[in-house]
Amino acid sequence: MRYVEEFRQAEAVQAWVEAIARRVTHPWTLMEVCGGQTHSIVRYGLDTLLPEGVTLLHGPGCPVCVTPGSVIDQAIAIAQDPRVIICSFGDMVRVPGDRQQSLQQARAAGTQVQIVYSPLDAVAIAAKDPDRQVVFLAVGFETTAPATALAIAQAQQQQLSNFSVLLSHVRVAPAMAQLLADPDCRIQGFLAAGHVCTIAGLAEYPAIANRYRVPIAITGFEPVDILQGIYACLDQLESGRSEVVNCYGRAVQEAGNLAAQQWVERVFAITDQDWRGLGTIPEGGLEFQPEFKSFDAHCRFAITGAIALTSVNDCISGLVLQGQKQPCDCPAFGRTCTPEKPLGAPMVSSEGACAAYYRYRRTQVMN
Repeated sequence: MRYVEEFRQAEAVQAWVEAIARRVTHPWTLMEVCGGQTHSIVRYGLDTLLPEGVTLLHGPGCPVCVTPGSVIDQAIAIAQDPRVIICSFGDMVRVPGDRQQSLQQARAAGTQVQIVYSPLDAVAIAAKDPDRQVVFLAVGFETTAPATALAIAQAQQQQLSNFSVLLSHVRVAPAMAQLLADPDCRIQGFLAAGHVCTIAGLAEYPAIANRYRVPIAITGFEPVDILQGIYACLDQLESGRSEVVNCYGRAVQEAGNLAAQQWVERVFAITDQDWRGLGTIPEGGLEFQPEFKSFDAHCRFAITGAIALTSVNDCISGLVLQGQKQPCDCPAFGRTCTPEKPLGAPMVSSEGACAAYYRYRRTQVMN
C-alpha cells in the first residue's frame, strides 16, 4: 500500500492541519477541480478541519457530470436502430439526458447497451460482430482521451467499418479559465487534478495563474495530498503570489506523458465544447482530425448536436458544477433526487459532488 497508507496517516493529517492554521490570517476560497478530490474531502471531513473562513468549493471535476445531456440523448437515438450496439462506461448508463431518459432505461426498453471497461473492449466487440454497428460513447478528461485515440487508431488498422465514436472528451484548463472569468467568481486558488496533469502536464496552467492572479496547486487524492495542496495555495495567497506548484511529484512531471499527448494530437484536434452546467467553453474539448473523421458517429448516423431539453425545476446541478451552490443547498437532495432516482448527473457518478454528500453526509445534511 505504498503511496496510499502514508498519505492517510492521522499524524500526518494533523501536522498539515496545524501548519495551515498557523499560516492563515485571512478568509480564502479555494476550488478543487477533481471529483476524486471532492470525495476524499467529504469522506474524511477535510473541509471541517480547516480554519474558520477557509472555504472549499467543489468544481466541475467529474467527467460523467459535465457530459452534455444532449450527447446522452443522441446515444439513445442511435441505439433505436436494432443493428447498433452502444458501448459505455458504467457510470454513464445511469446519467439522465436532457429528456430525462438514461441509457439504462433505454436498455430496459430493448436497445443494445453494453458496459465496457475500455474503448478497446468496444473495438473487440466490433471485430467479433461485423454485422452490427458498434458505437463507443467517449467521455472524460485528458486522462481517458489517449485510450480513445488508441482505440480509433486500432480500428483503422483493422479496417473496421462498423466501429465509431460518439465523442465528448473535455479539457480541464479551459474550464478553469472560464470559471475565473465569471464576474461573480469567488475562486481565489485552485487545487488542480493530478491525474489530468499526469497526462497533459503543466503547460497550460501558468498563463491562467498569471492572468487571473490565482495560485494553482497540482495535487493528488489522499488526505495528505489534498491538505498539502491547500497549504501551497494558502501560503501563496497570504504572501501575494500566484504561481503553479506541483505537489504531486510522485506522479506528475512538468511535461506530462508525451506519448499519450502525441496519440491524442494525432487523432483529435482542439475545439469549443459544451459542458453540462457550464455552457460552451472555448477550446474546452476535442474533435476528430480529418484522417479519422470516418469514425465520427455524428457523421455516420447524421445526428445533430442539439435535442430539445426538458427542464428539471428542482435540480440545481448546474450551479453545483460551477461551485456556486453545495449539494445540500438543493431542495431535491436526498428527497426527490437520490442515486437510485437521480435528477442530475452529480448524484449518479462515483465522482459527483451530490453522490459524495449523499454517501457520507446525508444524515447531517437532511436533519
